Amino acid sequence: MKKGNYINILIIVLIIVFVLVIKLWPSPQTSEEIAKCIGKNSVLYVQLGCHACETQKEMFGDNVDYLTKIDCTFESEKCSQIESTPTWKIKGELYRGVQSIEKLQELTGC
Repeated sequence: MKKGNYINILIIVLIIVFVLVIKLWPSPQTSEEIAKCIGKNSVLYVQLGCHACETQKEMFGDNVDYLTKIDCTFESEKCSQIESTPTWKIKGELYRGVQSIEKLQELTGC
């Protein structure tokens, strides 16, 4: 093999390793205390098949169960005001789309 081929193969291998590390690297998770506080002071509206909803829930990691969630797929009667998911209801206001943990802490006072 020529020297140029080795370099190309090495670059490809490095790119693959880099992508795998990024995909497999654990994302920072919200602490249990913060998740509990946000869960007590908000409602997260989601629906089955919503990729953005999954992204939002993944931000809480193992602490996602502390959130107050309503799945509009199964509880549509509770979602009459919801136009899209994910939507957060905090202090009577609706916030559409994925929200950062910092923004949720600010909005909920957590």
